[in-house]
Amino acid sequence: MRLVTVGKRYGLRQPWIVRDVSQEVAAGRLIRVAGPNGSGKSTLLRVIAGASVPSAGRVTGRPHAGYVPERFPPALAFSAREYLEHMGRIHGLNSAAAMAAAEEWLERLGATDYARAPLRTLSKGMCQKVAIAQALLARPGLLVLDEAWTGLDQAARGALDAAVAERLAGGGTVLFVDHDPARLADQVHEEWRLAGGRVTVVAAEARPAEVAGRSAAGAGPAPQTATIEVTGLEVTSLDRLSMRPGVLRVAGEPAGTGSVQVTVTAAASDAVLRELLSWDGVHVFAVESGGGTGASP
Repeated sequence: MRLVTVGKRYGLRQPWIVRDVSQEVAAGRLIRVAGPNGSGKSTLLRVIAGASVPSAGRVTGRPHAGYVPERFPPALAFSAREYLEHMGRIHGLNSAAAMAAAEEWLERLGATDYARAPLRTLSKGMCQKVAIAQALLARPGLLVLDEAWTGLDQAARGALDAAVAERLAGGGTVLFVDHDPARLADQVHEEWRLAGGRVTVVAAEARPAEVAGRSAAGAGPAPQTATIEVTGLEVTSLDRLSMRPGVLRVAGEPAGTGSVQVTVTAAASDAVLRELLSWDGVHVFAVESGGGTGASP
C-alpha cells in the first residue's frame, strides 16, 4: 500500500489536519502512529483505513481493511451478534461464514454472554469488544486500530494482542494508536510521528531511549519472553514443540482437555507463533509478553 501526498482537511477554508504524507506501507509491518492530542492521528488512520476520503493525494494498493475507530457508535438497532453478522456480509462473507466468524470473535474476546443484548445496552468496554470483532471478521490484510485497547479487560487485551500477531504472521499490516507507549513496543517495526500535519518515520531500532524509558515509567524492562496460549494441540505435538528452538517451557493440557501455554524467548516468538498458526486444528488464544529470561523445565 502507498500513500501519495495525502492530505485531509474538513472544508476548503479549513486548516490542513494532515498534509503531504507520502509513505510506502509494506506487508507484515506493525506501525505505531504517535503524536500529541490534536496532531491528526485519528484523521490519518481513517484515511488509511478507507473510512475517509483524502482531500488531496491518494492511497493506492490498499488491501481489504478492518478498522476500529476511536469512538464506536453503540446506539444501533442491532444486537451484538446481529451487528457482527451484518458486518461480516458487508466484508464479503456469506451468511454461514459471517455467523461462524461472529461466534469465533465473540468467544475470543469474552463477549458471548452478551451476544443477544442490544448494542445500546452494552457497557463501553463490551461495545469496544464488538468494535474489535467487526474489524477482524474477515481476517483483513490491513488492520487499523485507533485506541482499540482502551476499556478492555486483561483477557480481551491479550486476545487483541494475539489477533495482531496473527495478522502480522499472515502477512498483513497493522497500524495503531495507543496512549500506552509500552503497547507492543518490542514488536513495532516503525513509528510514524505526526507534527504539524506531517509524518516523520522513525525505525524501531532508532528508538532505544523510548523502549528503555518504560522501566523509568514503572512498566519494567523490555520483555524477554512471551507466552503463547493455544488450544487444539495434539499430544503427539508436545514433544515436537518442546524441542523447537527458543521454546523454554510447555505447560497445560493437550487437545480436548484445555489450553497449553508455550513460553518462548522474545527473539523466537514470531517464528514459533507462525509455526503454531500453520498447524491444523491449533487455535492461538492469546499472546502475552513477560519479563525475565525464563528457564527450561
